[in-house]
Amino acid sequence: MTATPRATGTFAPAPGSAPLGRQVLAQARMEARLMLRNGEQLLLALAIPVLVLVGGVAAIERQNLSLSHTAIDTLAPGVLALAIMSTSFTSVAITTAFERRYAVLKRLGASPLPRHGLLLGKVGALLAVLVGQVVVLGGFALALDWDPAVTLRGVAGALATAILGVAAFASLGLLIAGTLRAEATLAVANLIYLLLAAGGAVVLPASVYGHGQHVVRWLPSGALGGGLRESLLVGTFPLTPCLVLVAWAALGTLLTARTFSWD
Repeated sequence: MTATPRATGTFAPAPGSAPLGRQVLAQARMEARLMLRNGEQLLLALAIPVLVLVGGVAAIERQNLSLSHTAIDTLAPGVLALAIMSTSFTSVAITTAFERRYAVLKRLGASPLPRHGLLLGKVGALLAVLVGQVVVLGGFALALDWDPAVTLRGVAGALATAILGVAAFASLGLLIAGTLRAEATLAVANLIYLLLAAGGAVVLPASVYGHGQHVVRWLPSGALGGGLRESLLVGTFPLTPCLVLVAWAALGTLLTARTFSWD
């Protein structure tokens, strides 16, 4: 009996799943495209932070408020923190909740992509969108004469704060999305976002909240905004805000792992 010759070339069959790296990359590309095509996500990710930045600078200069730094230097780190919170918390929560509702997560469970591959894909998409936000918002801030304190400790502190902030808010977003219905997640995530944006010391320093500063600086929003301000205004490493974000990330991850429902 003569053996069948093995096919070679471009059209050679190659049964089996793709390597995990290619699966994760494809999932990350798809997640990022879906996020950028959604008008509500773009509103939260870019439009609102840009309006807060431009409007806030104009309002501070018009009111002639006395700040230790210029208006743009004070607001720019907080607006970056607001953008991180928008994408890693609100967008993640709403997107994941509706994926549960339409059984997208359940169907992905039947694909070769494992659960940790799905999570890695979401993380990759999230980081890609965040890089775009930093480029766009940083460009707007520099056009308004933003002069950040660029030191080695400050840059390291800003990166550490941003990464820990993403971990903390993404875990909290998944906690809500994995336990509530999609409509409830939509309402709760937007409500928490508005409350933290207005009163969570993310855009403005905790010191402007009077006696409330002793509370808001321990919130994830206060730690994220305070850490970025300390890094980019003073140029030092924000140890305490980073430890606060580590605690929130650990708490959110633990609760999410215990309560998240995939369908």
